[in-house]
Amino acid sequence: MLVAFSACVLSSAAPSQPTAPVSRPEFTRRLVAAAIERTHHSVRYVSEYVRIPYPGGDVPPDTGVCTDEIIRSYRAVGVDLQKEVHEDMLQNFAAYPNKRRWQLAHPDSNIDHRRVPNLMVFFLRKGESLPITSRAEDYAPGDLVTWDLGGNVPHIGIVVDRQSPNGRYMIVHNIGQGPKMEDVLFNWKITGHYRYYGP
Repeated sequence: MLVAFSACVLSSAAPSQPTAPVSRPEFTRRLVAAAIERTHHSVRYVSEYVRIPYPGGDVPPDTGVCTDEIIRSYRAVGVDLQKEVHEDMLQNFAAYPNKRRWQLAHPDSNIDHRRVPNLMVFFLRKGESLPITSRAEDYAPGDLVTWDLGGNVPHIGIVVDRQSPNGRYMIVHNIGQGPKMEDVLFNWKITGHYRYYGP
């Protein structure tokens, strides 16, 4: 414990080296690579409420839902959506659908970032909201897409730079069989189209 504490003190006392900001193309390249890497993991679709640490919390790595693939991809490039969503909800709770949809009276860092409707509001507020079209060329690698699977069941995935035989960019998502890369962009009704480069 003392060694770890001393290391922290030494680290914080050392002069900090300025880090060059990552360009948007480079951020997108890393994010897409992280999303594709997720397809090599075995994940059971488990949607139960789980208490997790904050910040940097995650459900067990062999479980998750569609949002967890987005969260884990962003975390791999240094963006903690749990923290970013929670901090925005603390200041702007009324902007999110928690109260009317789930009867919640305050933010909950265990689950808020794992709900598609909350991510939609967050990406709209903190990222870029892009047109919803039926043209495949309007969807670029790194874009986030949300769908209504029917019956108001939301879903989310990320566009990656691998193309299907018809030339359309593929989607990394988890709809129940773990993270997969599939040509499903237009399989369901698109409800949102976003880009988010972090805080």
